[in-house]
Amino acid sequence: MDLLQLEPKAIWKNFLALNAIPRPSKKEEKVIDFIKNFGISLGLETIVDETGNVIISKPATPGMGNRKTVTLQSHLDMVCQKNNDTDFDFETQGIEMLIDGDWVRANGTTLGADNGIGVASIMGILESTDIPHPEIEALFTIDEETGMTGAFGLKPGVLKGKILLNLDTEEDDEIDIGCAGGIDVTARGEYETIEVSGDMINLEIKGLSGGHSGMDIDKGRGNANVLLNRFLYLGLEQHIQLVSIDAGGLRNAIPREAKACFSINETEAYLKKAEALKKDILSEFKSIEPLLSIHITPTPIGGQGLRTSDSESIIKGIKAAHNGVYRMSPDVEGLVEASNNIARIELKNGKLRVLNLCRSSVESSKMAVADQLRAAFELAGLQVEFSGSYPGWQPNPRAEIISILERIYTKKFGDQPRIVACHAGLECGIIGAHYPDMEMISFGPHITGAHSPEEKVNIKSVQKFWSYLLDILKEIPLQ
Repeated sequence: MDLLQLEPKAIWKNFLALNAIPRPSKKEEKVIDFIKNFGISLGLETIVDETGNVIISKPATPGMGNRKTVTLQSHLDMVCQKNNDTDFDFETQGIEMLIDGDWVRANGTTLGADNGIGVASIMGILESTDIPHPEIEALFTIDEETGMTGAFGLKPGVLKGKILLNLDTEEDDEIDIGCAGGIDVTARGEYETIEVSGDMINLEIKGLSGGHSGMDIDKGRGNANVLLNRFLYLGLEQHIQLVSIDAGGLRNAIPREAKACFSINETEAYLKKAEALKKDILSEFKSIEPLLSIHITPTPIGGQGLRTSDSESIIKGIKAAHNGVYRMSPDVEGLVEASNNIARIELKNGKLRVLNLCRSSVESSKMAVADQLRAAFELAGLQVEFSGSYPGWQPNPRAEIISILERIYTKKFGDQPRIVACHAGLECGIIGAHYPDMEMISFGPHITGAHSPEEKVNIKSVQKFWSYLLDILKEIPLQ
């Protein structure tokens, strides 16, 4: 069976077409043109704003013109992650998709179901001739994954919608009514390099499951950067000199792989301690990271590295930096309030960068995490920059659209949906700042492994989501 045979065909054919278009965050030119041309081909009013967001308007179907206008919203970009042994260029190639039992996944890369299934669903509604719906505004934003610049660039007064349905949630029994805000914390340093004095060690960590740095931050998964630094910290007594680090990747993905090259004195003593630590770490993570592998390889090759004092400052600074859950919400059971992901560590030719993403549903605790990171990195002598701050989405449990979705779900599926706030960055908070009177809600199909090559979407869940969405459109309240 191929994807075009799956139901609902309205989603899968559009998802297949969408995933043929390269769409990395910040490089969405091709997918912007794709969606713009899609709207124009349907004869619908289509605009591209100054930021690159695409807005397509469709009139209400007969008998639905007295209902509130609905804004259907999803983002066009996707997280680009691949396995080390996968040869793939996200800027030129379309995603290679596979049916795997009850799931659709990609061949060694992220799938882009986040948020491609939402985009494809909106496309299906726009091109439909037999789906009842009120007046529709389709809002396709850009760059959600690496800064939410599309949502930030959306100007007030452009949208007419009274209700926004954000199709960007990853559990099909959840209705999201709030989300976390975030801020990027970047630490930098530049160092003189000298000839190293000890023996060289290559260290590589791989096989971790990774995942979404918000939704999966409380799962106990290994962070490759944190594990790598445990081995570097172990070398402080042996006069370690850092040569290079290539660890982690995108801020919004839990790091799966990390490499470092460093010089060490008393190699035999270090290797003995490192092998013991390796055994401990594999034991710590054996139940949740069964594919974790750690390779510690001595090499006779010398080279240029940092001074021991600079190396120690960097290692201690990273050791002091918080990673993982910072605080659980005291008000919403099971919700992570604040967290940090040490996402990327890069050291090359004496230049260091450490990238972090702090999240919180409470602005003050978001800044508390960021300030703690600043303190740790500045004590290590690094320059620290805050950027890309965006607000959370404050829940409004009394919004009419919530009770409508809850009632439809219960009647349709015979069970109560979970009304939740999520520890991820949805665009609703930013859009809500521009349109404070717009009621908002987020829901979607069941997606696992988002932001990692393990990403997959459940086929039956897509069917459930589509049926639910169509019923919601039928019951949008009167103006």
